[in-house]
Amino acid sequence: MRGMTVWRAHCFLSQSLFLVVLLIPQQGNAHPQCLDYKPPFQPPEPLLFCKEYAKFGCCDLDRDNQISQRFYQIMDYFDHTGFMACGKYIRSILCQECSPYAAHLYDAEDANTPMRELPGLCGNYCNDFWLHCRYTLSLLINNNETYGIEEDQSKFCKYLELKDPEYCYPNVLSNDDLNANLGDVKADPQGCIQLCLEEVANGLRNPVAMVHANDGTHRFFVAEQLGYVWTYMPNGSRIDRPFLNLTRAVLTSPWAGDERGFLCLALHPRFTKVKKAYVYYSVSVKKQEKIRISEFLVSDSDMNMLDHSSERTLLEVDEPASNHNGGQLLFGLDGYLYIFIGDGGKAGDPFGKFGNSQNKSTLLGKVLRIDVDNNDYGAPYSIPSDNPFVGEFDARPEVYAYGVRNMWRCSIDRGDSVSGQGRGRMFCGDVGQNKYEEVDLIEKGGNYGWRAKEGFSCYDRKLCFNSSLNDILPIFAYPHKIGKSVTGGYIYRGCQMPNLNGLYIFGDFMSGRLMSLKENPETGKWSYKEICMGTDKTCSFPKLINSYYKYIISFGEDEAGELYFLATGVASASARAGVVYKIVDPSRRAPPGKCNFKPTPVNIKGKLIHFSPKEEYVINKKPSTTPIPKPKPTKPSTTLRPRVPQMTTRRVPLATTIRPRPLYTTMRPRPPFLTTPRPAYWTTAPKTTAKTQTGRPGKRGRGKPRRKGERRGRSRAGRARLVSADGQKDRGRVEIFVRGEWGTVCDDMFTIQAAEVVCRQMGFPVAVRVAKRAELGAGDVGVRILLDDVECEGTERTLLHCKHAKLGKNNCSHDEDVGVVCGHYEHAVE
Repeated sequence: MRGMTVWRAHCFLSQSLFLVVLLIPQQGNAHPQCLDYKPPFQPPEPLLFCKEYAKFGCCDLDRDNQISQRFYQIMDYFDHTGFMACGKYIRSILCQECSPYAAHLYDAEDANTPMRELPGLCGNYCNDFWLHCRYTLSLLINNNETYGIEEDQSKFCKYLELKDPEYCYPNVLSNDDLNANLGDVKADPQGCIQLCLEEVANGLRNPVAMVHANDGTHRFFVAEQLGYVWTYMPNGSRIDRPFLNLTRAVLTSPWAGDERGFLCLALHPRFTKVKKAYVYYSVSVKKQEKIRISEFLVSDSDMNMLDHSSERTLLEVDEPASNHNGGQLLFGLDGYLYIFIGDGGKAGDPFGKFGNSQNKSTLLGKVLRIDVDNNDYGAPYSIPSDNPFVGEFDARPEVYAYGVRNMWRCSIDRGDSVSGQGRGRMFCGDVGQNKYEEVDLIEKGGNYGWRAKEGFSCYDRKLCFNSSLNDILPIFAYPHKIGKSVTGGYIYRGCQMPNLNGLYIFGDFMSGRLMSLKENPETGKWSYKEICMGTDKTCSFPKLINSYYKYIISFGEDEAGELYFLATGVASASARAGVVYKIVDPSRRAPPGKCNFKPTPVNIKGKLIHFSPKEEYVINKKPSTTPIPKPKPTKPSTTLRPRVPQMTTRRVPLATTIRPRPLYTTMRPRPPFLTTPRPAYWTTAPKTTAKTQTGRPGKRGRGKPRRKGERRGRSRAGRARLVSADGQKDRGRVEIFVRGEWGTVCDDMFTIQAAEVVCRQMGFPVAVRVAKRAELGAGDVGVRILLDDVECEGTERTLLHCKHAKLGKNNCSHDEDVGVVCGHYEHAVE
């Protein structure tokens, strides 16, 4: 029993006060979390019953209605006097499921441990509850042991009390530190935004680009510098055959820092109809290094592979040096292909009188725009008629903007999903020379200043003061004490993390910093905030981590608009140290169901390689139970994988703090109606039906003594398990514990929503599918069928909280035993 565990911890830690002071987390280090192990949200419609959580919490209107129905089912047992005396307690206790701190109140922050039956109460509140409404406990929960503790105040409150004076109910409501800025993005005292990560792919060799097909399949493609492009499914599994293999043609080397190689991939914006892909890579032709832009067709026989024989070269540009290769391809909202090419290399753009970047007669140091449609039978591309320098003497017509040094990673803003604000803007990170890195908004015909300027400052003073420069300044620039190689990012426009909407997130390859910019819509100015990894407590959600490899190579979006970055621990094209991370805001999520999607089926040839994360989830970290030793002087680490500093403390019961709990100095008088075995307002329970049983599943008859052999610590009513012949933990026949025995469940009316209830109990966040007709095994002859006609919404705590036929009554056989397959991803593939 978890309450006994907390008591033992209290006894032990109270003898080690100094250790306690070291380990207690700071007040206000909050961890809002719902019973589905996810962050709270803002309900899309106002709640009508649990109104105190209408702005932010863990219930939508449907769940609010279910709690309301349960409340009135319970209150049917009371007359008017009892309703007035106990209604407020019962309502408040039931509504804590909607609290932003529901997981803590129910002791459900760890998906691998059982939750409390009821939210944890503060000591004073529990004493009041016992004095006035002790006999309602058996109506609120489905636990046979409650009858033995209703008469004993000490045992009663030991069962219900949460030994944490900051988070127990109702103290959690009045704690200003916990409720200040609830639902906002968390920041540390220095203003650094605290976010978390989810590991999505690993074992990659310098992953340089991530793109999606925008075809409804929600596949994404990751390119390696070496020349491979891999196809990933929405559930994280990878197809074993590469989407593209250009390793024989790509020019690169294994030495760290080589800027040559396969640098980018772009898919045609109408990929469902125009099945073409475009690539940007380094190549050597007769010992001359070049940049090659090519077009490929999708294979007729495999939608997850390009036809390698279909390559058509669109453009080749000679590279005078091996660095500053640029390396970005983008399709704009106008349907044209944008190409971002570096200034040719070396240092300071030393080519010609003004450098390549200011010379519009060369393609180096430029943003190009070309039309690749309708090119099957003629020239590989055409020039858009409105390109800014068409017809200008000695200017290349492909040039769209100039004066860029080495733009590395650009993106198109999808725009706000409601207003459309920002849609189509093009952001780029431009790597600096000696002092500054910059972020630019690309405009038609714009001059971005290099080599006259670096960031906001002059680099070549003679050019800088030329009145004809007329350059466009960056929206942001930072000095090399912050980072020395910017990696451009994206404006977040996804659905899952509403707090991040409109935030431009980018990074630095050398320093490993994650950074953000936010635009002031009134002034057009951009404000800067650094992004830090959240503490262990902040990121204590399933599948989340709070550390990453240092070298941030690229950023990417999936088809739904969620944001990722690609990083490595060893900056070499031959090292399998690359990882793809999804960026996660743990402070607030979208309402349940809002961001669901159903991917278009993909015909897969070959094998799927299931994703296996290598980083330890924050929620699984083993806390230390020994005092923190004094640090010994050590040499600075030379590892290529620095971690963001982590919390090394564990959460301990706050009942062990120095602050004493309030104590009564006198015994409170008992209300007169509590001198009888049951209060006077207790009425006869209505006759049990399948409908009323939903509100009070598995409950012993009122006054019925505990069965012989029953004791505390046995399996709780409603607990589920998966029975598999081969011992697999994520699938099997569903069995449920009711009235002291395990039994099976019929598949009649059993849907994916019911499977979600079972999988959540088993510690899996997702139900993949329902297996009917005893597909995953039938129960033995001695095993009873305990549940039939189960109908769930998907949010219930156990199957017993769903609608179902009377316990033990069924019209099926073991040939209809239901099974489920659980998983960690919304679209897991078996």
